[in-house]
Amino acid sequence: MHRRFAWLLIWPLLTGDAAAEPVRIVMLGDSITAGYGLAPRESLPVRLGAALKARGHDVAVENAGVSGDTSAGGLARLDWAVAGKPDIVILELGANDGLRGLEPAKMAANLGAIIERLKARGSTVLLTGMYAPRNLGPAYGAEFDAVFPRLAREHGVAFYPFILDGVAARPDFNQGDGIHPNAEGVAVIVDGLLPHVLALLERRR
Repeated sequence: MHRRFAWLLIWPLLTGDAAAEPVRIVMLGDSITAGYGLAPRESLPVRLGAALKARGHDVAVENAGVSGDTSAGGLARLDWAVAGKPDIVILELGANDGLRGLEPAKMAANLGAIIERLKARGSTVLLTGMYAPRNLGPAYGAEFDAVFPRLAREHGVAFYPFILDGVAARPDFNQGDGIHPNAEGVAVIVDGLLPHVLALLERRR
């Protein structure tokens, strides 16, 4: 009787009938990912996960965002913030590099190292872009802005050009500081990201 019960437990594993694990998606980012100033349920990872589930996808979206984080900070905490081998990592870093006027070349090196380490684990990466604050001058802005599309080409990863597309400089979509998206702004970001994430999920099939 015990032997028969044991076979009933392992048979789905042998035949492939075991319940599939949800697709694990990790968002590695700064305050935009972390949900600064928002209720946890309004954060970008939670809202993105809900949108994907509403479209029939079995996913688990993890929040690995830290407010104020730079590309260097993301690289330093990568191994513990993004443990194991997530199926998909959405890399959302760089805004604070720009706000602090940090060297675009160093940001590029940090983001490139993150991408390479994630790819070495077998994770699929979606890189999101950012634009430099315009008050830092045209030369800095051009160098900074060019980092993200170049990294996407060089490393062959999926790319969403501007994480704040449709949100930046829109008072109705931002909190009082004019920088961080409010709940309505997060909904706009989700709408922009969604086709890119859905394409990656379809590719996995």
